[in-house]
Amino acid sequence: IYGILNLSARSYGPELLQRMGDAQRHRGPDDQGAFVDGDVMLGMRRLAIIDVAGGHQPISNEDDTVITVCNGEIYNFRELRRELKAQGHRFKSNSDSEVIVHLYEEHGDEFVERLQGMFSLAVWDSTRQRLLLARDRLGIKPLYTRHTGKYFAFSSELKSLLETPDVSRSVNPLALEEYLALGYVPAPLSLVQGIEKLPPGQLLVAESRKITTRPVYQPRSGGAEQKSAEEWANDIAEQLEASVVAQMVSDVPLGAFLSGGIDSSAVVAFMARNSSRPVKTYSIGFAADTGGKYYNELPYARQIAEKFGTDHHEIVVRPDVVGLLPSLLWHLDEPIADGAFVTTYLVSKFARESVTVILSGVGGDELFGGYRRYWSEGLVGRYRNIPGLIRRSIIAPLARQLPSDRHSKWMDRFRLLKTFVANAELPPDERYENFIRVFKSRELGEVLGTEAGARSRHLTAAFENATSHDPLQRLIDVDISTQLPDDLLMLTDRMSMATSLECRVPLLDDRLLDLASRMPSDLKVRGTALKVGLKHALRGVLPDDIIDRKKRGFGAPIGAWFKKELAEFLDAVLSVERVEARGLFCPSAIQRLKDGHRHNREDYTDHLLSLMNFELWGRLYLDGESPEDISASLQERRAA
Repeated sequence: IYGILNLSARSYGPELLQRMGDAQRHRGPDDQGAFVDGDVMLGMRRLAIIDVAGGHQPISNEDDTVITVCNGEIYNFRELRRELKAQGHRFKSNSDSEVIVHLYEEHGDEFVERLQGMFSLAVWDSTRQRLLLARDRLGIKPLYTRHTGKYFAFSSELKSLLETPDVSRSVNPLALEEYLALGYVPAPLSLVQGIEKLPPGQLLVAESRKITTRPVYQPRSGGAEQKSAEEWANDIAEQLEASVVAQMVSDVPLGAFLSGGIDSSAVVAFMARNSSRPVKTYSIGFAADTGGKYYNELPYARQIAEKFGTDHHEIVVRPDVVGLLPSLLWHLDEPIADGAFVTTYLVSKFARESVTVILSGVGGDELFGGYRRYWSEGLVGRYRNIPGLIRRSIIAPLARQLPSDRHSKWMDRFRLLKTFVANAELPPDERYENFIRVFKSRELGEVLGTEAGARSRHLTAAFENATSHDPLQRLIDVDISTQLPDDLLMLTDRMSMATSLECRVPLLDDRLLDLASRMPSDLKVRGTALKVGLKHALRGVLPDDIIDRKKRGFGAPIGAWFKKELAEFLDAVLSVERVEARGLFCPSAIQRLKDGHRHNREDYTDHLLSLMNFELWGRLYLDGESPEDISASLQERRAA
């Protein structure tokens, strides 16, 4: 979706709206629509999923005074439609998006609270001359905005707003510092000066030349709900199945990503239980060379596919995918330091050959306690029982000397041990931040050549807004408001939509989110056991060896490739000449990172990935180069 509201005497023609739509044609190759009325223009490119023939947008109410465009899906649209019909509203399509205009008529600005789904939307009330924008509770679907004295514009993708007048293609320095610290750009910031992201769960109203925003969803208060472990297990399994079934609604072919982990396997299990034909599943793996064996999960995915009789498809990835990176960075809108964007794109492209909608297991770690960083709250207390002199004078110095790498079993354990010991003496908020940060404050100062803040402003604000008194739930709440929308959901949306594939995330259904927020912490993490309650709920649904196997992240062995297959590519992207020409980073600091990584002194995968992706992004979004030109120039340099 995209649009512009004129705030001055200057007029903007429909050709601007067309350019904004063309920039993100991949999000909606099936159809396009426009609404132009005085000072407002709304546009939409459609990937047809529900009511393929009749769901054209923009869509209006009975007398054409309320118009909407919506990106995403409203999962409870059938219930809302029945309710609205009973109240006298007349519908002209079977589209899920049409409920939006009638809900707004009935409930005013509170209409967003009634929607369950993944969406970013715009509503134009022509009678009151007001524009409303909203984004779903967790930020599954994106929305960028640009506000100048002359106009207010919005779009699903940042690149579309680069088509609007007077955009300065310059870096927001605060966003750059946060990006290097966290590995993603947190909302409301964007890397481009003058462009922002509407935060998740927010309603924006533009009226009488004033723009206001407010949160739509209030955080849950109160302690955990007390029930037996069996009752929790039954509730989790029942709600997870209901969420999967609700998101299987589609008028076009549908499938599922299958990694072989507990989350995606549970989604496939419940899809198979509720499907009359074999579920189409798609998995990605790696060859056994350079770090690939440690990341390859295809055997586990095959086990689940065989158990549930799916129509299973696999691809194997090799380091030669590097030629895709400029194109992928163009689709991302903003760089991230997360190698999962490569694998997500490749498996999405593979799946799009036979389906238009895919279900994913994203979100299970955040809701049910699946990250190893959640161990720290329980383990730090035990560690501090060791006398302080021994911790500081013996254990800490020894830990600092351990080699570090994430692409083999023992080296990855050394990496985690080093991180734990280095942060165990810190207060909880700082310990969490240091665990998840890419560039620590000292490293950030070195690479920027200037003094950097000790804490991320974004994470500090997230901790201040976290209302839970439970230490573990507090960390989970911070993850749900930061890394989940701005890293995991961002890359999932962009990489799937780059291939015109709609990706749905049933584990982040509103009702499942509410259920998980009421669970006691010891049903999420108990000692070093993760996802305790979810695993209990899935006993008998999934094989025990799938439930009990060690966690493995969904990524690629990029750090290992940086030492071999991608070493020349990395050097070409981050050459001294390029770094000096960009004028933002210290070349010698980057060289120290490359040397430390290649000699296993530290695992700098995320540091180098963040810098490499930023430079590629800069050539696209700041310098205006095309992905094809960048790929060609890098190939020429490597050949030379």
